[in-house]
Amino acid sequence: MSRFPFFNRSNTIHSTKSDPTQKPYLMQQHNLDRSGSLNRFYGSVESAKSTISGKMVRKLCTLFESTKGSAKALPEAEAEAEEACTAFRLAGTEDRIVVYLTSLRGIRRTFEDCNAVRMILKGFRVWVDERDVSMDFAYREELQRALGERHVVLPQVFVRGKYVGGADVIKGLFESGELAKMILEGYPKLRLGFVCGNCGDARFLPCENCSGSRKVFDEDDGHPKRCLHCNENGLLRCSFCCS
Repeated sequence: MSRFPFFNRSNTIHSTKSDPTQKPYLMQQHNLDRSGSLNRFYGSVESAKSTISGKMVRKLCTLFESTKGSAKALPEAEAEAEEACTAFRLAGTEDRIVVYLTSLRGIRRTFEDCNAVRMILKGFRVWVDERDVSMDFAYREELQRALGERHVVLPQVFVRGKYVGGADVIKGLFESGELAKMILEGYPKLRLGFVCGNCGDARFLPCENCSGSRKVFDEDDGHPKRCLHCNENGLLRCSFCCS
């Protein structure tokens, strides 16, 4: 017999079988209980998932079902949306494409949307009247009056004086090909690489009266006054591309 009884395999097996209170038996019983609890847990999860999915299906059904139960509801809704868009008009721009945007990077999403719409319109090689609301406060007031809202999300596009929409609408029309039909009909194409020779496509120039300082010296009063020719940034709109 070995000097160390706990190394005797026969004794270990015999003790395990004879005494059910040993650890292997308890571990086996614990595993059985654990599997039963897991089955109960997953059963409750499946029932909860079925309940949640049923509620979501009912909610989606009520969302997409017509209130009158007719197939004409969707075309009527689209017609109403189109009518709401065409209701907003920008007077004096029936011969051009106008986009209100901003060149400031304060809000990243807005800046990226403005750049995306600007690049889409520029890709058609037609002249676009870009109105930067961050460079001239009058553009912001003009857009607010046209849409009848105080807070307006940029960018906003008008074609032939009719309101088209913002970044999501322009991207959708561009992907479907409808924007090309809307813009290319009736607008002459510019030569490749065309840049305004007066402002370099900046759309603004420093005021010639005050050199962009917004102040001029009044000889009669003997002190400087506010220049009345330029905007709040001391700039003038380019007479070639913003007329």
